[in-house]
Amino acid sequence: MTRSNKDRTEATRTALLDAARALFVDRGYAATATPDIVAAAGVTRGALYHHFEDKRALFLAVVEREASTVAAEIEARAAPETDARKALILGARGYFDAMSQKGRTRLLLLDAPAVLGSERAAALDRRNAEASLRAGLSNLLRDEAGRLLDQMTALLSAGFDRAAVEIAEGGDRAAYEAAIVCMIDGLCPR
Repeated sequence: MTRSNKDRTEATRTALLDAARALFVDRGYAATATPDIVAAAGVTRGALYHHFEDKRALFLAVVEREASTVAAEIEARAAPETDARKALILGARGYFDAMSQKGRTRLLLLDAPAVLGSERAAALDRRNAEASLRAGLSNLLRDEAGRLLDQMTALLSAGFDRAAVEIAEGGDRAAYEAAIVCMIDGLCPR
């Protein structure tokens, strides 16, 4: 069976994304050269530039895919739960599980702001993991706290990200998860 042009195009794009991800994780963005990416992907430089304007555009595509994967993991964990508090806690576990993937914390929380700029990296987060968090908080918060939804989302999201960095550097995940639960419970005392 022959593959269609669309299948070949998608396979090339996926190979480039996978190779770039591995190299960005192992070497960092600055130390990764495009010839190394195309060699690892088994494609030509022309194929790289057919799919991506430059290395930065390829990096953006890699982190967009990573951020989307994180958001999907959060949603998969939280969606079945109808209790807002439990959904947030399950989503938190999903976030920490997703961020435990080798190199993901570096890509999303350290390199993305440095390479793409802090505003573009923040916008990427707002469309993905932070959007899930905002929806969960919206279901939980009421009255005065609900009027502060944007601020609560920003602060709690920063806490999640800081915890992910600490965990990636050897911090006690169970302790950070417990701290997140305390923060969630403190938003709406029962």
